[in-house]
Amino acid sequence: MALAGLLESTKLRAQKPNLLQREPHFTPKAKRIIFLFMHGGPSQVDTFDYKPQLEKDDDKPVPFDKPRVVSGATGNLLKSPFKFKQHGESGMWVSEIFPHIAKHVDDLTFVKSVHGSNSRHGAALLELHTGSDTFIRPSMGSWLGYGLGNENQNLPCYVTICPSLTHGGGNNWGSAFLPALYAGTPIGNAGTASENAKIPFIKGTTPTAIQELEQRMLKDINLKHLENTGPDSELESRIKSFELAFRLQTQAPELQDISSETASTLEMYGINNGPTKDFGLQCLMARRFAEAGVRFIQLSHSYKWDQHGNLNGGHRTNAMEVDQPISGLIMDLKQRGLLEDTILWWGGEFGRTPVSQGERDGRDHNPHACTMFFAGGGMKPGVQYGETDEYGYYAVKDKVHFHDLHATLLHQLGLDHTKLTYRYAGRDFRLTDVHGEVVHGILS
Repeated sequence: MALAGLLESTKLRAQKPNLLQREPHFTPKAKRIIFLFMHGGPSQVDTFDYKPQLEKDDDKPVPFDKPRVVSGATGNLLKSPFKFKQHGESGMWVSEIFPHIAKHVDDLTFVKSVHGSNSRHGAALLELHTGSDTFIRPSMGSWLGYGLGNENQNLPCYVTICPSLTHGGGNNWGSAFLPALYAGTPIGNAGTASENAKIPFIKGTTPTAIQELEQRMLKDINLKHLENTGPDSELESRIKSFELAFRLQTQAPELQDISSETASTLEMYGINNGPTKDFGLQCLMARRFAEAGVRFIQLSHSYKWDQHGNLNGGHRTNAMEVDQPISGLIMDLKQRGLLEDTILWWGGEFGRTPVSQGERDGRDHNPHACTMFFAGGGMKPGVQYGETDEYGYYAVKDKVHFHDLHATLLHQLGLDHTKLTYRYAGRDFRLTDVHGEVVHGILS
């Protein structure tokens, strides 16, 4: 096959990245990441960042300057329409809209001071996924694949289930100038029901014997080309992608077939319930891909959290759709021993303002503060890190920029973000560019 032929060439062996697992910079605490992406921007003050002062000062003007750049006109302070209660031994405050996640707070690490650089969805999504809000750069999942290689030779390093095609689309899971092998493999899209989301053309219509013949022909053509040109990283990466696609046919269909799952497992994820079925299937697939050795798995609850209006109804419905499935995923990972070396990451591209928008039932974009939570993979459980001001508008203590977040996640997988570089266009690039500090305060 083409890949085997290339590996026989001493001249090429040192030039191309290895498809096999590669050594991390130091001993990792985690092997993989499952990113639960809440597209649209969940409101921190309506989910996990409880602000009693916001209740007291409801409908009063905010007593400090609002940000200069906003997406629309905003009004006075707006208290949360949801009740908060403390849960677990850690006493974490959680909104009533997340009753299932509330049961796991002692396993979670809440970071309440996350912030980014851009108030627009498209740019914020790019910065969250790639580290840059202005240029096309490799996504975090692609950097992990490049830095660590494949754990399973029959599967991609990076899959993204039902991703959004808007606000940057494929640039959010693309490999940019990294080898194409490390681009995210989309399974369906935001317009596809999870039960119908499959890896495209995975079954195919060409018999295996014919495919093998085609691969041998490709090998001959490519080797002849390489004899004339010398090492060609783009061609070598393309060959590896072809080889991976061929092998993917043997394992992916079985992975996406959940008929062997027990009735109790399906119930745990909420797959038998209408509102939770779609995201429940995504969460179950995430566990199956994690078991099979995929490095970075992203699930998208696509573009539902942008409540400029209908905050009460919208956030309540959104939370109901994901709450039980996420709880089920946490329990399933724990009971299978996967949570120890898997980082579960929940969050959106920004938070929301504590002041009102529209008919006092909406909030604007707020890149200055949002809450994210993590579980497993060496994260310190049952703690909260960072603080916002008394209304939840700005991160004010132990601030964590997206660059710091990326540096920390790479660190947990054994990668030094300052050393994970790729030479392109005359300079060394990295996920965090020239920024980022590891947030040791959230690590065990």
